Amino acid sequence: MFTGIIEEIGRVVSAAPGSMVIAARQVLTGASLGSSMAVNGACLTVTGFNSTTFTIDVMPETLKRTNLGRLHPGDPVNLEGPLALGGQVGGHLVQGHVDATGQVVSITPEGEALLVRISAPSEVMRFTVAKGFIAVDGISLTIVDKESSSFRVSVVDYTRRNTTLGSRQAGDIVNLEVDIIAKYVAEFSQVKTAGVTEDFLQEHGFLVR
Repeated sequence: MFTGIIEEIGRVVSAAPGSMVIAARQVLTGASLGSSMAVNGACLTVTGFNSTTFTIDVMPETLKRTNLGRLHPGDPVNLEGPLALGGQVGGHLVQGHVDATGQVVSITPEGEALLVRISAPSEVMRFTVAKGFIAVDGISLTIVDKESSSFRVSVVDYTRRNTTLGSRQAGDIVNLEVDIIAKYVAEFSQVKTAGVTEDFLQEHGFLVR
């Protein structure tokens, strides 16, 4: 589990089929074999590390659902280590299970912030709501507004300087993860009931057989 508050920007050292090496510093503190690491919002397992880099395995399903397959040596990535129980949640609860990718449509300056519009597939848009949460490349952001197939987020100066969103351009592909609470609400609302049946009426004293 993560918070969507990026700890640092790492750099891809190598990207081979099924494996990736990433240079980092801060997230390596306390790292261990088998621990989780969010890379551009995708929860991955650390399979090796030293004082300056760590290695992760990247499965075909992850490559299919995320933008990790587009990365090359030298590319920057957002990094966050796992949330410790009892720690602060500065963003929102992020699982690191990327739902789909979206595409940056436009970037508009607004004072010191940036308004970023991102197009997303229907399976993501159905869980979005104005002022709700969404994780973009692992960054916890608040949705400013939405249309039928896109939404806008406001990126403050700190986030722009300390995450990869500061270098994103129109056309770039980003990882998206919707709020887990929205998923559960949608699932529970789809529960079908039998409605008013003869057995229901009899059980509650409205019908005598």
